[in-house]
Amino acid sequence: MRYGFVMAYGDARTVAELAPIAEAHGWDGFFVWESIWGIDAWVMLGAAAMTTERIRLGTMLTPLPRRKPWDVAGQVSTVDNLSGGRVILSVGLGVTGDDRFWLFEDDPGRKVRAELMDESLELLPHLWRDQPFEYSGKHYQSRKIAELMPPAPPPPVQQPRVPTWVVGGWPRPKSMRRAALQDGWLPAYVGDGEVTTEVVAAGVDWIRKEREAQGLTMDGYDVVAEGTTHADDTLAADTVRPWAEAGATWWIDADWSSMDPVAVRQAAERRLKAGPPRAD
Repeated sequence: MRYGFVMAYGDARTVAELAPIAEAHGWDGFFVWESIWGIDAWVMLGAAAMTTERIRLGTMLTPLPRRKPWDVAGQVSTVDNLSGGRVILSVGLGVTGDDRFWLFEDDPGRKVRAELMDESLELLPHLWRDQPFEYSGKHYQSRKIAELMPPAPPPPVQQPRVPTWVVGGWPRPKSMRRAALQDGWLPAYVGDGEVTTEVVAAGVDWIRKEREAQGLTMDGYDVVAEGTTHADDTLAADTVRPWAEAGATWWIDADWSSMDPVAVRQAAERRLKAGPPRAD
């Protein structure tokens, strides 16, 4: 089990200061929220890369269908190079049913966003290889040319692709298959109910069978559980342990209860200094 922390609503300077605290106190990952507009998540992660040496860095999460895949590829590659190969890309379809997240454009609908997601996931490895390629999809097309213009940034340190975690909605097979064929599953529950340890256990079993059918193993595949534990909680490990037993390989600590910058900074620093809620 590895342990990460999501910095809610921070700015680049705060992230640059808190990420090394997380690293010094035994956390394995430091993540930031990627908003529709405002503080740039990848600038924040670049700042964190400059102040850390070991800890994994990533978004939690990137609404990939709302981004141009070539922009995402360049940002991810830049931070992966800057960090020496420590980036994790987490992606989902984006928030639905909330007008606050669709201020500047209309929601094209879940079906179109799913199509954009699939094509983007196909394009990203091509973009990261720094080699000419051609692609023909419903939404994106690229013709093969002798060389990329302008010159592409150096490819990511991590090959053949930067580890990519994908939201998979249980029990929808198409959504789950999308996550199964990448590098990690961010569990979501479709319908009435919520993600539980039983949902995770069932999902892990489904993913294992799907990967076996595709000739893939579970080696290196991540299953991510998210929740909140507190700095003064002596029973925090007991909160995490059932998720590990269900098959989760990462626990991500997240607290979205406040948007006040001072309160968020203080709470984050307290939680990070207390160390991860180790269940192992």
